[in-house]
Amino acid sequence: MGYIKKLNKWANAHTNLVIDLFRVVLGVVFFVKGIEFMTNFEEMERLASPFQNVPGGMIILHYLVPAHFVGGLLIVVGLLTRWASIAQIPILFGAILTNFLGEMNTNNLILAIIVSLLCLFFIVYGSGKHSVDYYLKMQQ
Repeated sequence: MGYIKKLNKWANAHTNLVIDLFRVVLGVVFFVKGIEFMTNFEEMERLASPFQNVPGGMIILHYLVPAHFVGGLLIVVGLLTRWASIAQIPILFGAILTNFLGEMNTNNLILAIIVSLLCLFFIVYGSGKHSVDYYLKMQQ
């Protein structure tokens, strides 16, 4: 727990509105992708086809939508940003892997790599100063 406190102190000392804007955009991307997967089942089924024979393939599909939807909301407001980003990592790894196992879509691959790097950054950086986490911490 001491390590996370050190990271929070560092992040709050080096906060920037642009970084918080990146956090909000990342959360909106996850939220929109969650809605897209909910409304377009055929596309989701096509993307998941490389994992069809993998044990627990349906569990992957049922994890994907709520993780994007709820995780996106949490990242947008800055509440439990590290945990929400950690929950996205297996999905993003699968998104990158899908491009190599299934049909290669360069746009999806680039988006998945960029979003993965942003998630890794926010796992280290945290929510920042303009977030619900910071507000709740200041209320204590």
